[in-house]
Amino acid sequence: MLTGLLTWLAATDLSVAMRGTRLLYPVLECVHLIGIAVLVGPALAFDMRLLGVGHRLLSVDVAAKYLLSLSRIGFILAVTTGFALLVANPWAAASSAAPFKFGLLAIAGVNIAIFHAGIYRRVGSWSHSPRTPVSAKVAGAISTVSWAGVIVSGRMLAYA
Repeated sequence: MLTGLLTWLAATDLSVAMRGTRLLYPVLECVHLIGIAVLVGPALAFDMRLLGVGHRLLSVDVAAKYLLSLSRIGFILAVTTGFALLVANPWAAASSAAPFKFGLLAIAGVNIAIFHAGIYRRVGSWSHSPRTPVSAKVAGAISTVSWAGVIVSGRMLAYA
């Protein structure tokens, strides 16, 4: 079934056009990497704040306000260009690295949802505290590991 879907996607006009346009794929790759940097860089800084690394005088809610808004911009760039890259080279989805990347993306997404629906709803009670709740630290650790894994497995996809 996957082979049929990938064959169909590779034959679409959009996929053929993207592969046939000399600079489009490399430009998309560059924008994708910029999107990843803008997504993961601020997210990692926020995770470090949750883990107690760095400047503890910066409250968690202020760090979230500035850092996570940047991450959202990076997320939009990374997802849109990632989808375009997948359309241009659908066979990369058949790589052995693909399940790891998509699985780690799912873990990162679930972690974000749980964090924002749970402990972050009470951020006002602990934002200025020098001691971050254990559940927030766990969320920061899961985020750090999952995004690092997404980057590593994504680079493996590029060489599939």
